Amino acid sequence: MTPLDKVEVLYRDLVHGYGDAKDGEVRAASKLLMVALYHLREHAGDQWYNTVEEYVDILKNDAARFEQFMQSNRSHFDDDVMTIPVLKNGSFQA
Repeated sequence: MTPLDKVEVLYRDLVHGYGDAKDGEVRAASKLLMVALYHLREHAGDQWYNTVEEYVDILKNDAARFEQFMQSNRSHFDDDVMTIPVLKNGSFQA
């Protein structure tokens, strides 16, 4: 499972956690975006905003290219076997 696969599983889990709440998909995506922006700023230094702009520009101006980029980062996993690991006693367990 690729890192992108893992993030997509987490996204689906967050959406599920919102239940029937209005805009659960948007809320879940927004939470992931908040975390991503925080860590980009923390670890990419002064270049964090350039990285964000680059992704936004690609998505805005060439959605097909962005989708191709997404596909190339997926493992084409089997949805039925994907689980989110749980932290127990200091280590992750499926």
